[in-house]
Amino acid sequence: MSVVLSNDSSTDRTAELAGGLNDERLMVNNAGPLEAGWVGKMWALNQGVAKAHKSVPEYYWFTDADIYHGPGVLRALVCQAENKGLALTSLMVKLRAVNAWEKLLVPAFIFYFCLIYPFRAVNDPTSKIAGAAGGCMLLRASALEAIGGLSAVRGAVIDDCAIGRAVKTSGGTIWLGLGEASWSLRGYETLREFWDMVKRSAYTQLNHSPILAVGALAGLLLTFVAPLVLAFFGPGSYFAFAAWLIMCGIYWPTIRYYRLHPLWVLSLPVAAVFFGAMTVDSVFSHHAGKPNAWRNRDIPSS
Repeated sequence: MSVVLSNDSSTDRTAELAGGLNDERLMVNNAGPLEAGWVGKMWALNQGVAKAHKSVPEYYWFTDADIYHGPGVLRALVCQAENKGLALTSLMVKLRAVNAWEKLLVPAFIFYFCLIYPFRAVNDPTSKIAGAAGGCMLLRASALEAIGGLSAVRGAVIDDCAIGRAVKTSGGTIWLGLGEASWSLRGYETLREFWDMVKRSAYTQLNHSPILAVGALAGLLLTFVAPLVLAFFGPGSYFAFAAWLIMCGIYWPTIRYYRLHPLWVLSLPVAAVFFGAMTVDSVFSHHAGKPNAWRNRDIPSS
């Protein structure tokens, strides 16, 4: 096994620290200038694949430098892929949920992701729903070749789900699950940091469709906010209160997954308001021609 660290013009000493490990299995590759039509992460991954390709690997394991994987994670991924004949095996790593903003927004983010990309549907070969989690993806080399390499998704802002969709469309079997031993070390110390993360891809997720945006916003308000408001201020409060309790029950597994206090289940309507506002910001920024900022860079909106 060899490790290629593809450094995409980072400013946090990633390449310097990795180079100081003096491990012959590790290659540090400084990605060249970004070519037209590529987004940064896909360009860096493509450069890394070009380096790793020389050793003729059977699998590529794509992960981020700010993610910690516990012992045995890679072995478990390979066993899963081999036993089930998977072309793409992906884990949703745990995001950090330490401060108040993270506890409010991170579990809700995972909850909404699972609503958009139900794992059971993603993992069903007969379903057209496809997705993946970019923090941890084990991809067969043959599957990557079948989709035409990473150039097939070179401009995708939501790159992980684009890879999952390309692999599934090409006939490969994909699998997505929650990671118990892999978690992100990256924190969101302020609301602005998390806001920018969601804003950069929210309208892209909606295919830049105003109709879908209105539908998504209406769905957030009617499903997650209206029951709470009606339970205290509207007619039919008993039914609204029952709907609110059901919503809390559905949200509880996500709160438990993050080992938060059970009362955080009550925060979902508040989180829904914030995510709705982030989506509105994403829509207006796109139509105003403003580039989305992410990690101190401008990224394309499509």
